[in-house]
Amino acid sequence: MRLLPLCLLLLLSACASTPPAEPAAAAPAPKPEIAQPSEHTGTIAGAPWRLDVPANWNGELIVYFHGYAPQEQPIPEVMPRNGYEGWLFDAGFAVAQSDYSARGWSVAEALADSEALRRHVVGLLGQPRRTWAMGHSMGAHLVLGTLETHGQAYDGGLALCGANAPAEELFNGPVLGALAVFAHRYPGVLAPGGLFDPGTPRWPDAEKIEAALQSDEPFAARFGQVFGIPREGMAGGLVLRFAVLHELAERAGGVPVDNTQVTYGGFADAAALNAGVRRYEGNPAAVAYANARLRLTGQAARPVVLRANATDEVIPSQTSSRYLDLARNAGRGDHVFELPPVGAGHCRFPPGAEAEALSALRAWVLEGRHPGQANPAR
Repeated sequence: MRLLPLCLLLLLSACASTPPAEPAAAAPAPKPEIAQPSEHTGTIAGAPWRLDVPANWNGELIVYFHGYAPQEQPIPEVMPRNGYEGWLFDAGFAVAQSDYSARGWSVAEALADSEALRRHVVGLLGQPRRTWAMGHSMGAHLVLGTLETHGQAYDGGLALCGANAPAEELFNGPVLGALAVFAHRYPGVLAPGGLFDPGTPRWPDAEKIEAALQSDEPFAARFGQVFGIPREGMAGGLVLRFAVLHELAERAGGVPVDNTQVTYGGFADAAALNAGVRRYEGNPAAVAYANARLRLTGQAARPVVLRANATDEVIPSQTSSRYLDLARNAGRGDHVFELPPVGAGHCRFPPGAEAEALSALRAWVLEGRHPGQANPAR
């Protein structure tokens, strides 16, 4: 079994016809004094960064936001490429990315680090013709936050396989809910005591989790349906949920979630489950810390394209879709469009799916071709 290594690998990792708000005026084609192709690295306020400019640079910049990285992963002195950039270079985009000044659920730090990098890159390149925000997983969450807080600096955003819900929903629902129900069904498998007991290892044993699931496959199937977790990869998905929640509690200085008023449904023995599942009362300061790090409201200043994976053991498609609901509630639904989900596994898209999503975003912004219109007007 390679469940835990797979999980660690993953870490690194209503259509409307109303046109979007007018994008930022296109600047003249930049004429950088730096060589093409070229790569540049450095550090800003403790955050390593890199900028790669291809030989066929089209004058447009992608600011890339990477996903969750565990605290155990050291911050490098020189940021390497992350492996997502190849097709972007081939298409002529320059790519700037920060490795962030902190690990874990470091969304506040990452937001500030990436904006500092964008400003720095403009000083190196001149003002790009267009600037796009793009990210995977936690990075997609950051793309949305960036378009809400620094949206005027961008022309649009691409949020892929994203944790696209407010932190309170994300951690109390898909994260804590799945862990609490699993721990009730299989006591001691995730942790000897409670999820937040002192001394509990941050990384539970994936093989023990898998063995528990195999002992009752009908329950595993129902559990997956309720929480949107495919059976393949379910153990790794639970490991990651546990590690992220445990790390967030350490950062917040207490229990950052609360399920004291939650009713868990969808199971045949729902009454017994709700009577027996362990309840966690959130520490007010810790809950406030977690919820205030990056508040998603749905008010992105620029057009956003979302794309989820068809099956995802880490982020259910309904979580990735959540930002569309937020935007509609904020009266900005015409600024967000979700492409059909594709691919099996967290951020595992088939060839061309990400490029298709970026092309849809650019056509929407630059040509007025809404992604949901079969025969859009030019």
